[in-house]
Parts: sequence; C-alpha cells; structure tokens
Amino acid sequence: MSVFPQMRLRRLRQSDWMRRMVAETRLDVSDLVLTAIVSDAGPDRVDVPSLPGVQRLSVKALVEQAKKAADLGIPALAIFPNISPDDKSEDAAEAANPKGLVPEAVRAIKKAVPNIGVIVDVALDPYTSHGHDGLMEGETILNDPTVEMLAKVGVMLAEAGADIVAPSDMMDGRIGAVRDALDDNGHSDVAILSYAAKFASGFYGPYRDAIGTSAALKGDKRTYQMNPANLDVALREVELDLAEGADMVMVKPGMPYLDVISAIKSEFGRPTFAFQVSGEYAMMKAAGQNGWLDFDRIYLESLMSFKRAGCDGILTYGAIDLAKNLKTNN
Repeated sequence: MSVFPQMRLRRLRQSDWMRRMVAETRLDVSDLVLTAIVSDAGPDRVDVPSLPGVQRLSVKALVEQAKKAADLGIPALAIFPNISPDDKSEDAAEAANPKGLVPEAVRAIKKAVPNIGVIVDVALDPYTSHGHDGLMEGETILNDPTVEMLAKVGVMLAEAGADIVAPSDMMDGRIGAVRDALDDNGHSDVAILSYAAKFASGFYGPYRDAIGTSAALKGDKRTYQMNPANLDVALREVELDLAEGADMVMVKPGMPYLDVISAIKSEFGRPTFAFQVSGEYAMMKAAGQNGWLDFDRIYLESLMSFKRAGCDGILTYGAIDLAKNLKTNN
C-alpha cells in the first residue's frame, strides 16, 4: 500500500469538477418527497410560526405547490391535515370521511397534476380530540380497534386516488390489516410506506403546532412510539412490517437516527426512507435566520447524510427550494 508522499489524498480534492467526479454519494431531485400541510380554514396560505418557511395551505394552494414540485422533477408529495377543532372527536370519525379534507385534496391533486405521486398519512391524531394516534379507553390506547379504523381509512384514501398510504401510528399489526383491506377492496396496486421505526421524539413539536394537536394532546406517546434507546427493536419492527406487506419502510425522525437507517438498509435491502421532521427543519431554519449557520449549506449536508446512511428517499419541508438549487447547480 502506498503511503505519503506517494499517496496524497488531497489530489482528488483540488477542484470542484474533480470533487464532483469522485463523490461517493449523490443527492438528486428524485430523492425528495415534499411534505405539505393542508388546511380547511382561513386564507390560502398561513405561516406556521414554529416552523419557519412552512405554511398551512388550502386545497387550491396545495395544488399549486404540487404543480411546482412536479415541474421541478420532485416525484411525490406527502399530505398532512390541519382540520377544524369542530371535526375532532374521541372516535376520530372524520378520518374516514370520504368527503373530508384529505380525500378532497388527493382528488384535486390527481386531477390537476396526474404525474406526481400522492402519499397520504394513515393516522388518527389529527382527528382525535385527545391528540393521540389511537382510540382510547380511559388512559389506555386501544390497539386492535385502532387497527380496524386505520384499515378503513386506508381504503377510503385509496379510493380517493392516493398512490401510497403511510400508516404512522405504530400500532401492532396495522400493516397487515391495511394491506388485506386494500387488496380485498380492489386496491392491490396501492403501495404501503410504513413508518416502521417511529420514535417517541422531542423533535415533533412544530409539526403538532402545524396540524393543531399540541394543545389537545393528553400525556405522551411512549406506549406506542419507540424508545429512542433501541436499535434492535427497530429492526424487529421493520421485519414484521415487511412480512405483513409493507413495500417501503421509514425512519422518523431522521438525523438523530442515521445509525438506524444504515442498519435497516444493510439488514433488509428494501426501499428505505427518512422523515426529516419539523424540529430538525425548524432548528436549521432558525439558525440560518439568526445568522448562526448557513442554512442552504447545512440543509444540503443534512440530506446528504441520509443518502450516505442508505436512504432511497427523504420526506422534507424544503423540497421545492432544494430542487431549485439542485437544478441551478447542475
């Protein structure tokens, strides 16, 4: 093996074109999934104070965002709802309403922008009066009744035109139930992106503000979301979800769990996604706005870390701006 001075690793770092030529990891527009919040109240665009640069969008504004994303080559967007408090209930009935906000948004996007994929969150927390992802009895989250409800919601969203349904609740057995329900109702081509390793994290705060669940949430979600200390359990969760019919799996949050992403990709070799959640994005945005860090630089660096860890795709709030930058720089 050659050593210094014969071997000089800096030779391949001397120019931009050379650094690009020998780069081991590449980030492309096709790696991005736009994360968007749709709302049925107020103006077309409403800023989320705790999530700089992100807005709640009306269905009309969401369609406009979808058009921008598609024109830039972003393959898909993921929709999350902010619904009226009047539509929240203990039984989350609005989640299964075929005329509700999310199915309306899905239909509008598929009509106006048929060439972009639509991913929908299959979860009850935006619709429950208590802010949890499951139905409750007293202080207890009920697993099996929640799973039954999630399967119903998944079918309704598929019938509205969703391309991918994404159960994010972390109930046991929900992937198999959703898969069976989709297949039994003629939606065998609808894919499942499972939030297979979703951790009980402190990074979700701005998102809960955006969808309006922060004030309603009673207690925490540690009886169903994963302990941040556990890697082996994450692998078990992924293994079970794949066996039950998940087509893709996701780790949430992203940056604090790069080791989990890497282990999952190495162990299973299946399409693996990361969700760069609201807290991650808000931290970088706030640091950039205060002049503490160069936001564009650290944002790109953070997404590159997901790719390096093994991600096939990344859900992120800044997909449109990044896609513009990638298009300009390439």
